[in-house]
Amino acid sequence: MSTFLTHTEEYIKTFYLTIGISSPQDIQFLEISNHLGISTFYWSEQSQALFTGNKRFILLNENLSPQQQWQEFCHELAHVLLHTGDQFYMTPLFREYQEHKANNFMYHACIPTFMLDELQIYDCTKKTVIKIQELFNVEYEFALKRLTQYHNKLILQNQYHIT
Repeated sequence: MSTFLTHTEEYIKTFYLTIGISSPQDIQFLEISNHLGISTFYWSEQSQALFTGNKRFILLNENLSPQQQWQEFCHELAHVLLHTGDQFYMTPLFREYQEHKANNFMYHACIPTFMLDELQIYDCTKKTVIKIQELFNVEYEFALKRLTQYHNKLILQNQYHIT
């Protein structure tokens, strides 16, 4: 079943397909970073995105698991692609808004809707969550939350006959 795509889902689908990512096996965050000209480094501090002049950087905490690094990469990628300005100088409410948007982007970039549609997943059982966790290289709770989002959207779409 194909779902109605939100702006964020359509953006991610178009972006991924443009750079040759069409299945979970194709997703490699260093390839995404290279394609966009974003320098990605590992360090011992909290993960973050930095802008200096026209250069963009993503700094990932080296002590995180590969799954956590992938998740945080997508969060920071949202800041690079969608946001401007230094959060230090922003009002708390606007900073909170940007973080919320980055978290939403993160869930959809790590486990894209168009790929879930292809898998035809119809439940959120532990077995299914583990399958998604392994397929998309994310943590169990992350996969569970994303599948819950996906299924809630399908329920609403069917309830209101959105196509």
